Amino acid sequence: MTHQAAAQGNGYLFDVRVVEMADEQGEYAGKVLAGLGADVTKVEPPSGNATRSIGPFLDGAPHPDRSLYFWHYNFGKRGLNLDLGVESQRRRFRELLAGADVFLETTPKEYLPGLGISYATVKETNPGLIWVRLSPFGDDGPWADYKASDLVHLALGGMMMNTGYDPDPRTKDYDTPPIAPQMFHSYHIAGQHAVIATIGALLYRHVTGRGQYLSTAVHEAVSKNTEVDMPAWIYQRQPFYRQTCRHAAATSTPPNITTLKDGRTFMIRTNLNIPTAFGNLVKLLEQFDCADDLTDERYDDPAYRSRPEVQRHVSDVTQRFVAKFSFEGPFHEAQQAGLVCAPLRRPEENLPDAHWAARETFIEVDHPELGRRFTYVGAPWLDDNVPWRKGPREPMLDQSKAAGERPPAQEQTPRFTVREPGAGGAVQTSALGRPFALNNVRIVDFTWWLASGGGPRFLSALGAEVIKVEWKGRWDLRFMNAMPDGGRAERDRATAPCPPAVSNAPGRGSTNRSGSFNDINTGKRGISLNMNHPKAKEILTRLIEVSDVVAEGFSPEVMRRWGFGYEEMKAINPTIIYVQQSGMGQRGTYGNYRATGPVAASLSGLSEMSGLPEPYLPAGIGYSYLDWFGAYNIATAIIAGLYWREKTGRGTYIDASQVECGISLTGSAILNYSANGTPWRRYGNRSPWKPAAPAGAYRCKGTDRWIAITCHTNDEWAGLCRVLGPSAEGWANDPRFATLEDRLANQDELDRRVTEITRERDRYELMHRLQREGVPAGVCQNSEDRFDADPQLKHLNWLTEVPQTEMGTWPIKEFPVKLSETPAYMGGPTGRAAPCYGEDNDFAYGELLGLSTDEIGRLREEEVI
Repeated sequence: MTHQAAAQGNGYLFDVRVVEMADEQGEYAGKVLAGLGADVTKVEPPSGNATRSIGPFLDGAPHPDRSLYFWHYNFGKRGLNLDLGVESQRRRFRELLAGADVFLETTPKEYLPGLGISYATVKETNPGLIWVRLSPFGDDGPWADYKASDLVHLALGGMMMNTGYDPDPRTKDYDTPPIAPQMFHSYHIAGQHAVIATIGALLYRHVTGRGQYLSTAVHEAVSKNTEVDMPAWIYQRQPFYRQTCRHAAATSTPPNITTLKDGRTFMIRTNLNIPTAFGNLVKLLEQFDCADDLTDERYDDPAYRSRPEVQRHVSDVTQRFVAKFSFEGPFHEAQQAGLVCAPLRRPEENLPDAHWAARETFIEVDHPELGRRFTYVGAPWLDDNVPWRKGPREPMLDQSKAAGERPPAQEQTPRFTVREPGAGGAVQTSALGRPFALNNVRIVDFTWWLASGGGPRFLSALGAEVIKVEWKGRWDLRFMNAMPDGGRAERDRATAPCPPAVSNAPGRGSTNRSGSFNDINTGKRGISLNMNHPKAKEILTRLIEVSDVVAEGFSPEVMRRWGFGYEEMKAINPTIIYVQQSGMGQRGTYGNYRATGPVAASLSGLSEMSGLPEPYLPAGIGYSYLDWFGAYNIATAIIAGLYWREKTGRGTYIDASQVECGISLTGSAILNYSANGTPWRRYGNRSPWKPAAPAGAYRCKGTDRWIAITCHTNDEWAGLCRVLGPSAEGWANDPRFATLEDRLANQDELDRRVTEITRERDRYELMHRLQREGVPAGVCQNSEDRFDADPQLKHLNWLTEVPQTEMGTWPIKEFPVKLSETPAYMGGPTGRAAPCYGEDNDFAYGELLGLSTDEIGRLREEEVI
């Protein structure tokens, strides 16, 4: 395709052809690639993909062309039916792969090799092919043959042990199970990683002509998604505990949500350590004559405000105020006062919002065979230069069959010639001695915390030089989960929590010992730059001149106030890629509204999509899930922009929104409301749309020990009965449990009976016995389980030992996709973990910008750096 055609809006990946043979494990990845502009052909068997049987369905009637799940996850793809058991159709499939750029598959590991189709055989005719495989646990290792489901992955990966309800205050034990957020988040997480790696491999191929094999274990990807619990365990041996609709934590924290007078819920975050935030709260409360005693001068003292009993009191005053409202509470008044808050909306309650209309977050799609239009979720960001794809709608089964004609000849011809690394441009190597996927890419990183800061982390692992810009007047996460004073040796000796001494608290200790900062910013360079000083603008201008990307996660208008909006940056560097991620996005009516991960989840609908059915409150997600997903989103935006620029010579501006990327994950619920008028209702850990019974988290022997089990078939049900033993022998003859439909209708009784047995069993022993019987089952693992006991994660080398200048060497979560030619390395080009504050000033200002030692010294004296 010509540059002119690309400029007409055919997407970042306008010249990429993808062949997809995937179930729910990989369909999300294919959907994202299609949204980015790739031509995705979904290959299905003659009877259609098994995912056409996943609900909900149009009008509630199961049919291969009426699965709203299938509509959402296969939007933008073309369909092709092939029976690979027939030689002539296998030949056509090989021809399709011969002309493909990417092959995305989730087939059973012996299936394609059994047909004589493997990466080794295909690359003989198409050496530029990028073969992308997603599997439950990877194709080797002690758990490689285990079965999984979304519930099982969220259990084993730690999401469930972070998510749920507060324990009973009398017993201090949990009387409700850990909760799996609904629906299919394990495949969202793994799919987003696979997309980032795939585009990285495409960029490497552009330089070398070489394809490669990419493998993603869903279990590994999910295990790296939790937020604070893993750094707390790695650096402090600190366990975390679930809390209702707020972050899991080492100790109980004040509630985040308030029940409004109509029974709905509202989240408001009050950071008492920030004077302006507390002041804004008091001003709002005074406006409604609800400030109680918070105007008293003793609250001016930050030390007083930090006392636990004071924080509880402030929370009580705030909650009494919020409880006076009906849905949506004081959302607009509080946001306009500078507070971080949001109502807990259901997914469909975002549809009439003018802000999302201005951002085209939802799109209308024609279904001519039904004579109707339906509302789909659209793009997770805005880019006027390169719009997200808005069609075609998902392939109908009959259309897929009709599309089975021989592919055009030009689509069977590989377009890449393999060259030696370096022949098409410089290729740098990592500390592993292997080439990086990204080469000669420099990112100026103004990102903040995890939601934006985590994105460049992944690109550093693929080879980008990331220069993180900081200033001591506004610290990032440099004091969270600090290592103990004795460092790694003290942590490894510990048999109980070993937090740092008080001397390491903010303002007292080193700024370079935070486990969370080390985790999020590993592989980056670090510079200090005081953007409030006039000379800083000259320096930033020069940095932009020699960079490829500017990424930032500030509140709206910050960069523009400094004089660095997109138009100004483009004047400095016409091909710059500017990716901006804020809570609500820049365009729209909420441009100045603020969000954190939990608030973004509340507004997007994700918090309401997690928890037991009403009358229970929403459980939310027990960490900033949308901080991680925001990081995936910004990484995808940057690397897609890099591919676009490599092919067209043009930069672009991407306006990303943390809430919006959350809305993009609610697509099935949005379609269910649009098509059937069905509002969202929570269903706990059950599986109504891919029917399974039993399906849930069941108590095991010990304190807060649980196992997730899903039985989708009669064979799995029979296997469960065999493992549970004599007490379950009569269940097979019980008419309430005779068929899957019967079991679905009697789940309360079934769950009670299963729990009576599992509560006396060891959780791991039960998991392994069930897996040997072919039953999807997994322990609800916490951070200790994953770090110390999970043999599959150890086999996958899920952690990498990376040195940090002041902290020494610590384990860091490695990028979860295994790339055969360009393996990722979390140490990045620097070969180290997160930078100390200003650690690379001499490199950036001297080696990169050419300033003399004296000039750099004067900048330090003037507090420019």
